[in-house]
Amino acid sequence: MTTKEIRLAYAALACGILCIGCSALFVKIAALPGTVSAFYRLFFAAPPLVMAWVVGKKTLPARHDLLLIAAGGALFAADLTFWNSGLLLTSAAAATLLANNAPIWVGLGALIFFRERLAPRFWLGLGLSLIGMALIVGPNALRELTFNRGDLLSIGASIFYAAYLLTTQKARGASDTLTFMTISVIAGAALLLVVNLALGLPLTGFSPRSWWALAGLGLVSHLVGWLAINYALGHLKASSVSVSLLGQAVVTALLSIPVLGETLGATETIGGVLVLGGIYLVNSRKEKRVP
Repeated sequence: MTTKEIRLAYAALACGILCIGCSALFVKIAALPGTVSAFYRLFFAAPPLVMAWVVGKKTLPARHDLLLIAAGGALFAADLTFWNSGLLLTSAAAATLLANNAPIWVGLGALIFFRERLAPRFWLGLGLSLIGMALIVGPNALRELTFNRGDLLSIGASIFYAAYLLTTQKARGASDTLTFMTISVIAGAALLLVVNLALGLPLTGFSPRSWWALAGLGLVSHLVGWLAINYALGHLKASSVSVSLLGQAVVTALLSIPVLGETLGATETIGGVLVLGGIYLVNSRKEKRVP
């Protein structure tokens, strides 16, 4: 690659991190039930993706891969629902830090289901991340078992996102990025629409402030953010991109101070650093598949 292409790739990565780092703020500002804001995140992102897919004359993947992508879209919808719901019950920074633990659960899932041998640095990263999560949740909560529901929902979101990654890892190699994103977004939005209707939750009648936040969530955080990151993935090393994505939590924490008036205490800050350090070690691990 030329120097110009490398700079463009890093600029796209920075743009993507900034966009997804704003997603927690959009959810907080919209102040709607988690399933509603999750639905509109995918709903607003769907039309541009479908139009680009049609113009690009893409083809559907094989049936097996199509089902895997659709299942992944359903799991991603569950991830958004848990995380968006958790955001309304805890701080944006804490929810983002806890939800970013997906690499931990992916590694454990790979160990259990795919019999992958994990390097020692994975277990060190797991330990650091668990200690960090304990500090964010709070020692009193661990001692008295009175957990913040928002923190628990955020951890649940990371587990669903890990399941999404494990489910679709093979299908992602069999289809291009645009096809993958389009199918998963449509599947997730369809599922969330059914869930919202079944729960009797309102999908209209929101304030202009909420509508703008929902549009930003779908178009800025999801569409622009992930397209920029996927562009970077096509030009930079995946390991570099995955570690750089940890910056999402930093962006959210910094922006939540002036926008939402939130702050992290000293204990939570130390916990956040440990969580990020643990995820860094997990992302940089080298795995060996058992023959």
